[in-house]
Amino acid sequence: MTPPRNDRTLLPLATGHRDGGRAAATCTWKCNDACSKPVPNTSDNDYFGDVVAASRRSVLKAGGAAAALAGLTTVATGAAIPAAAAGPGKKAPFGFTPISPVPAGTDEVVVPEGFQWAPVIAWGDPILKGAPAFDFDHQTAAAQAGQMGYNCDYVGVVRTKGANNAVLVVNNEYTNNNLMFHGYTTAAAMTDDQVRITMNAHGMTVVEMSRKNPNSKWVYTKGAPLNRRITATTPFELVGPARGSDLVKTSADPAGTTPLGTFGNCAGGTTPWGTILSGEENFNGYFTQPAAPTADLKGQAAKRYGLAGGSKSQHNWDRIDSRFDLTKEPNEAHRHGWVIEVDPSDPTARPRKLSALGRLKHEGANVVIADDGHVVAYMGDDERFDYMYKFVSKRTYRESDRAHNKTLLEEGDLYVAKFTGDGAADGEHDGTGQWLPLVVGGESKVDGMSVEEVLVYTRVAADKVGPTKMDRPEDVEVNPVNRRVYAALTNNSARTPTQVDEANPRANNKHGQVLEITEDGGDHTGTTFAWKLVLICGDPSDPQTYFNGYDTSQVSPISCPDNVAFDGDGNLWVATDGNALGHCDGMYLMPLEGAHKGHLQQFLSVPAHAECCGPLIEWDDRVVFAAIQHPGESDGATTAAPTSLFPYQGNTQPRPSVIMIWPEAKGGKGAGHGHGKGKGKGKGKA
Repeated sequence: MTPPRNDRTLLPLATGHRDGGRAAATCTWKCNDACSKPVPNTSDNDYFGDVVAASRRSVLKAGGAAAALAGLTTVATGAAIPAAAAGPGKKAPFGFTPISPVPAGTDEVVVPEGFQWAPVIAWGDPILKGAPAFDFDHQTAAAQAGQMGYNCDYVGVVRTKGANNAVLVVNNEYTNNNLMFHGYTTAAAMTDDQVRITMNAHGMTVVEMSRKNPNSKWVYTKGAPLNRRITATTPFELVGPARGSDLVKTSADPAGTTPLGTFGNCAGGTTPWGTILSGEENFNGYFTQPAAPTADLKGQAAKRYGLAGGSKSQHNWDRIDSRFDLTKEPNEAHRHGWVIEVDPSDPTARPRKLSALGRLKHEGANVVIADDGHVVAYMGDDERFDYMYKFVSKRTYRESDRAHNKTLLEEGDLYVAKFTGDGAADGEHDGTGQWLPLVVGGESKVDGMSVEEVLVYTRVAADKVGPTKMDRPEDVEVNPVNRRVYAALTNNSARTPTQVDEANPRANNKHGQVLEITEDGGDHTGTTFAWKLVLICGDPSDPQTYFNGYDTSQVSPISCPDNVAFDGDGNLWVATDGNALGHCDGMYLMPLEGAHKGHLQQFLSVPAHAECCGPLIEWDDRVVFAAIQHPGESDGATTAAPTSLFPYQGNTQPRPSVIMIWPEAKGGKGAGHGHGKGKGKGKGKA
């Protein structure tokens, strides 16, 4: 039984509107209550201003203006009644029967019949040689520096010595002090060592793992040579055009080349040369800020990034290190908000911050090798009404030259996306688009801004060239089979009826959509494309939803797409964050081609108050990885009254974890007890 909820609030929590179904506690700790604050993008750029008015009235075969308005009302009030389970009793063509939606607050991991799950690694598990076993009641900063970090997000697996040996790389995005420390009240009341614990719990975890055979569980290896923790204090190299710029110099680093630490690490990607990319997303809340912005470009940029509101460093990091006080070190914030690159095969290699890809609230970055050999990275800026970006490398990929390939993201061209709709009279939300240049050929294409300014103040630069404001563009990835680009647009409750457009078709958008981009001629280096919404999420009974043309009576309800991934056949997998339909978050499969195109089916449901992150689909290997972030992060939950006990038997507190899901052995259940409860059935050491 899930422990009873405790509604006693020990810290100020957001009480205003927030996107999706997130708890106020998650908004507070993850993004510093971004959705309860004014939208940072106050530019007058189009909300598809050239789209015909009919696209605002019609919603994908909704039956005219009256039906569309009815659909808008349903979404705005949150009154939609969840549909029944998808295709009841009907086995999917991909080897599983879809699960039914699980009511929110249920502390279970639910997977299809015939599958099992087990934790691979959890917060606090020791990874470095000499690191102690996790002890919730006796945490120390020194111990945390050698243990798995806190809230996990992106999951990357890189094979090392054959199919049964690999290195696992995980982002550790943020911490929730209220669930980490007994009796937490305020950041000011934390001990210095507790503050350092939070610093060491951020960043990334790199750890070797192995398995006996393809049908067995992956097990991580403590003290393995490649194991590594990257934290808020780890030295980095800043590479690319912003390296050495006056905009990134500080008193501790007058050369402007060696920033310290990474935090707010959200999604990411694995490059063809075996490195891991990670996006620094919600970095602004970690700094004590000036009370108001200055009138110059620097002040304009500070306001645009949420860095000039007078707020205090959320975790009191400035008590330990003055660089987190922008009134003392105003350039320190410019050293964060980048895509970083980590080489998991070399624990001595300093991780790098890639300035050529621009500075924003990166969800992540994913790369593809274009037909001409140039490397192209796609990115989303995860904020309401912000933009989608593309980077094209100057140099080209060399198949057998890893050292060369590791330099490809240091120099190239940067673009931002503008979308044009063609009207929804054809029953689809689609159209054409342009990649607007920001930096091309080493020259700024933004009037009045240098290359360095464009890359450090990328949001401001993008505002000037007129891209399209989107509904929180998060994970953007290229399908390895059809070579099209897919972006998760999670939600945007701030969009008004007058701001609705063809790619963002709903006011008060609580459920989100998935966008498909087809580069003209299949050329990822080009500047024009076609686009289409392949999934408009929500309850299937709502006429506004759309599942790529599939019968909505046969699909699973889905809300708030956050991450996208693909299996070896090019099927789309979607992980959610903030389900607004009254269900737990989870993972879903949707074929993009063939007779089952659009037949979305739920594969996984995560435990109480958790987010499903980091989907990694090794379907040919019959293994799915997922990061279970912030289990038990409900409003009012404390260490004295937890609302989840995920993932290990005997836990007294929830622990964010990476799990794997794989088929049960024929003739009986495997070790993971795939239909069991997250609080009691997953096996592993406490």
